[in-house]
Amino acid sequence: MHQIAPSLLAADFGRFAEAAVACQQGGAEYLHFDVMDGRFVPPITYGSQLVQALRSRSSAFFDVHLMIIEPERQIENFVKAGADGITVHAEACLHLHRTLAEIKRQGKRCGCAINPATPLSAVEYVLPLLDLLLIMTVNPGYGGQSFIRTMLAKVEAARELIDRNGYPVEIEVDGGIDYETAPLAAAAGAEIFVAGTHIFRHPEGISAAIQSLKSSLASVDTSLELKCSGSAAE
Repeated sequence: MHQIAPSLLAADFGRFAEAAVACQQGGAEYLHFDVMDGRFVPPITYGSQLVQALRSRSSAFFDVHLMIIEPERQIENFVKAGADGITVHAEACLHLHRTLAEIKRQGKRCGCAINPATPLSAVEYVLPLLDLLLIMTVNPGYGGQSFIRTMLAKVEAARELIDRNGYPVEIEVDGGIDYETAPLAAAAGAEIFVAGTHIFRHPEGISAAIQSLKSSLASVDTSLELKCSGSAAE
């Protein structure tokens, strides 16, 4: 099942609560928090206080993406704030396995992200710990970037590796996601789609943007069903 994760990075920073409510009412299953520290990536965004402030306003899955150095120092803060899932970057963790294990110990869905230049092999040996693998389809740090199409091969390779080993790991993509690129990523094996600019800058509003993504992904679901039916008939 494909799920939409609006990224608050592209929302009006003065109207986060309204944006959170509108996203859920528009049909989004997730709410994505891009937490940046000014070190791992150039910008500084927001911290656990925002997660805590919005927790009472939305029952969506709070998908916290830590683009920060030493993320292990902040896990407990985000757990207490109400995060449902916490994703850390392989490139930012000195002891990646230990950090991921701590997220699991805290009872949260455990995710690991890799940047465009980072090979899939960087996370191969921690896949058994993961609930989520986030494949960045832009270089992290700024919204509004163009989707890097060569990442589709990485998504395909990740899907094959996960399925071959029977790991219960979902693949999320983040960066340049819209009604044109989402179906490409879905066909490659992605299941969760982080979208910022497309959703919060859509001329017809948040709900229309979410529905345009869902409609584009429905065509992929139909194609897969027809393919599976054809294979079964043979």
